[in-house]
Formats: sequence, structure tokens, C-alpha cells
Amino acid sequence: MLGVTFGRPDQWPSQDLIGWSEEFSPALALEGYRCGVFPMPLDPDDEEMGWWSPMRRGILPVEGLHVTRSLRKNAKRYTTTVDSDPDGVLARCADPSRPHGWIDQRIIAAYRQLFDAGWMHTVEVWDDEGVLVGGLYGVHLGGMFAGESMFHDPERGRDASKVALVRLITQLRQVGVGLLDVQWLTEHLGSLGAYEVPRGEYLRKLEPAMAYPDLEWTDLGPLTGEGLLRRFDDGSRATLQLRGERRA
Repeated sequence: MLGVTFGRPDQWPSQDLIGWSEEFSPALALEGYRCGVFPMPLDPDDEEMGWWSPMRRGILPVEGLHVTRSLRKNAKRYTTTVDSDPDGVLARCADPSRPHGWIDQRIIAAYRQLFDAGWMHTVEVWDDEGVLVGGLYGVHLGGMFAGESMFHDPERGRDASKVALVRLITQLRQVGVGLLDVQWLTEHLGSLGAYEVPRGEYLRKLEPAMAYPDLEWTDLGPLTGEGLLRRFDDGSRATLQLRGERRA
């Protein structure tokens, strides 16, 4: 059963914003994910935190990531890591010069605490000079990973945020996570195979995911672009073989 701290879904308004609160904490954020909602400030100058559950929820299939030839080429320029620079990733995602920026100090402080507690994870993308040029962060609960934000350096990090997703997918396969929530579908995510489902369908997918045990992340260490692509391709082949065995 999903949590009901934020009320019953059948009583939520028919809009993406389902409520707001003056209270906000890392624990409340975690409870939100268990209920199918996530926090996002209503306004940079507003003390109230908005709680969102999109009517059309974006999902990126863990076993259906679309990796183009050009993405493979650009991936070889980078090295990726996991959980090695949470402060750097949070700071770059919260850069106030980014269009439509929404990450404020409350979010940064709460998610840094979630990282320290083992709930939040980051992916970092580094260029050949050791500069952080892309990355993402999100929250792992049971069989679900909630992607929160990603970034790339427009000058040095071509396709770096997409490479971060390749690393994330590779990591999620190792962990056993099957549901990757990306909140809203964007053209950027759609090019990688993301799609939309109605709110009710997302909640039906979330319920069994929340019944999974909280699995530990495998430490794959730094991966060069070629090493990452090998692991990604090996994971895809293993999944296809497993599906074949199930069909048989």
C-alpha cells in the first residue's frame, strides 16, 4: 500500500500541484516519494513548499534507453563516477543562471542530508582534464529511483547529461531498480526513450516498487566512456537473455 500522508490520490485535484506546506524536511521528502509526490518550491521567495504529482508522469525505461551512435561517440570523451561529488552536482543543478531554475537552499540542505543517510545518489561526468561537466541526482527507494535534476556544461559537456543517464541506468540494473521516475517528459528525455503515463498508472507501478527491499548500490568505481558502454551493452544482453528464458 502506498502512503497516505498527502491524502488519498482519488481526492487529489486534477492538476500537477496537489498541495503545499510550510513544513519541509528530508523525512517528509522521503514520505512524499512513497506517496507518489515530490517537493518543488512554489516560488523562490515563497516559504511554502509545493508537492507535485503530475497528471502525466514521465518514466524512462530502465531496459529501453535509446543510445544513439553520436551519444556513444561523445560518451568516449568522458569518465563517470557515482556518489563522488554530491556538493558539486547539487551546486551545478542549482545554478541560478540556469533557465527555469527551482532548486533553493532548502532543497540543497535536505538532499545533502538524504545523501549522507544513503537515500540520495549522484552521477558525475568528468572530461579528460578532470572537470565536472555533467551530472544528475535523485532518490532511491525500494525498486524506484526518482530523478530530480541533471545538468551539463554547455561549453565543455556536450551530451554529458545523457552520458550521466547511461551511467545511472547501468547502475540501476546492478541494483535491481525497475522504475525510473523523471517527473515530466521533456524533448531531451523523450529522445532517450522516455514516455508519459497517466497519474493513476504511475501510482499502480509505484506500489509494487515500494514493496521491494532497499538494495545497496554496487560500487563500480570510475568508468571510462568505453568501459561504461561495455557494461551498458553487457547489461542489455543479460536482460534480453533473461527475458528469453522467461518466455520459454
